[in-house]
Amino acid sequence: MFNKLMLVLSLIIFSITVVKAGSVVNGVWSPGNCGIKQPPPVIDQSSIDAYNKSIKTVNEWQHVANGYMTCLINEANADNALIAKTANDEQANFRAEVEKIKTETEAAKQKLDKQ
Repeated sequence: MFNKLMLVLSLIIFSITVVKAGSVVNGVWSPGNCGIKQPPPVIDQSSIDAYNKSIKTVNEWQHVANGYMTCLINEANADNALIAKTANDEQANFRAEVEKIKTETEAAKQKLDKQ
């Protein structure tokens, strides 16, 4: 009963977390909720006014890019933590299943040895 409850709780937590997870496509991980990474702007060197406008654009881009990178790192860390937790939970479940089988096997052997 406890294992079933833990499984249900794990599935609920996993399904909630998946909404925030990134994705892997062709071996490349991408965040799922950080928006689109914007390409850096080009510096216009045609005049002083154009250059100054370019610098303003670079500053605005950098602010947006920093937000994207922060989101990317946070999401990657969350995905890594979820992957590690899932793997650790599966290992613990496997060990418990093996131990249960071992206990049942020993009990059956003892019962049969008495016959």
